[in-house]
Amino acid sequence: MKRRRRQQSSRTRRLGATVAAVAVIGAGGWFAGTRMQSPADAAASQRAPKAGPVTVPVEQRTLTATVVAQGSLEYGSPRGITLAGAVGSSQEGDEEDGAAQRVTKAPSAGSRLKEGDVFMQVSGRPVLVLRGSVPMYRTLGPGSSGDDVKQLQKALNRLGFSTGGVTGTYGQGTASAVGRWYRNKGYTAQEPTSADRQRLGDLETAVSDAQVALLTARGDAEQAPGGGTPRKDSEKVRNLHIKSAEKQLELANSALSAFKAGYGTKVPAGEIVFLPRLPVRVDKAKVRAGDTPDGEVATVTSSDVVVEAVVPGSDAASLREGMTVRVTTADGKEAEGVLREIGGSGTTPEDTGTGPDAEPGGESGSGESESSGTSGDGTSEPVPLKVTIAKPGPLAENTGGAATVTIEVGESDGKVLAVPVAAVQTSAGGQARVRVERDGRVRRIDVVLGISADGLVEVKPDGGALKKGDLVVVGQ
Repeated sequence: MKRRRRQQSSRTRRLGATVAAVAVIGAGGWFAGTRMQSPADAAASQRAPKAGPVTVPVEQRTLTATVVAQGSLEYGSPRGITLAGAVGSSQEGDEEDGAAQRVTKAPSAGSRLKEGDVFMQVSGRPVLVLRGSVPMYRTLGPGSSGDDVKQLQKALNRLGFSTGGVTGTYGQGTASAVGRWYRNKGYTAQEPTSADRQRLGDLETAVSDAQVALLTARGDAEQAPGGGTPRKDSEKVRNLHIKSAEKQLELANSALSAFKAGYGTKVPAGEIVFLPRLPVRVDKAKVRAGDTPDGEVATVTSSDVVVEAVVPGSDAASLREGMTVRVTTADGKEAEGVLREIGGSGTTPEDTGTGPDAEPGGESGSGESESSGTSGDGTSEPVPLKVTIAKPGPLAENTGGAATVTIEVGESDGKVLAVPVAAVQTSAGGQARVRVERDGRVRRIDVVLGISADGLVEVKPDGGALKKGDLVVVGQ
């Protein structure tokens, strides 16, 4: 009995071992089957997944369209200053004594000049600045007339030195005003030179001599005896002497009057610099004390800081003069400026495709011929801009450096639906639309485009066909 049980137990153990071995072999076969592939299966596993649309969600936000450009900060309206002629004369008043003109006080770089200020000194005489569009080109004095005299009279009146009228003719009133102006600045106006005084004395003497000669001729005629033919000849001679004396007196008086008309206080050609706009800033002094003031003596600029920048023509089409500009330097300093000049674009928003009705993007399909809103290389002719900063503040320290110009050209009416520009398609008929993926399917939705900014564009769908969070197709 015990032997039978031992035999059964032995058979049971052998059966269990056999089952376990079969199980191990089966598991190994399953594992091997899962790790081994046919060539076709291996190739299939290396294929990329089936392409699907690339989508992004519709946003709801405020859009602010800007034009951004890089430029350089400089002071505006630079111009060179050249003296129109001699500054005053020598101490003896003789401009022809050969004394060289020397700078005795050079222009001061960085200084600010307003109307009536002393710009520099030459041979101890002042060079003053006045506002006027006619450049100084000659000495102005009694008897002078013209537009340059008129603008001198206007300037003197603005400074509070009345000329007695703006006539365009330099008279005694103008001479008196010039004298008072010079004294106010600590100088003496250019009075007649010693040569002028000598000339005046000579002319006055000539008049006196002519008067004496006439009186003598008349006296001789009165004392001459009468009667007889020879005496008649003598009378003719005496009359000729009288007429000659009268003619000499007439000529002497005419010469004296002409000289007196130009005799008096003058403004030498080199003592005034007329500039169209004042105040100005001295940018660079080109002469030093002791130099001869030949050629440019300095350059001046306006007090405004300007930014010169360039933008593509497509961006320039959305700009207009007078726009407010934000100017930022590399170190973060900011100031507000004004767009003063837009040059050379020759385009309109319709020409460049950047106006409010522009329709970017495009696709093909559904039997319609559609095209992309961008053609060619997407570039346009550059357009120069000039921005002026009337109150540069800390930016004045950055002249000569780079700056970023930011111009806001429009803003959406509150929060609007916005999609990437790449999501917009345009049909051959000009209808803008976007493609929306829903429930695994893509449908087209017609939209009206609004403002664009930062790569996004406002879209206005019909009804509730599009909402925030919807997935629009931007590519495959």
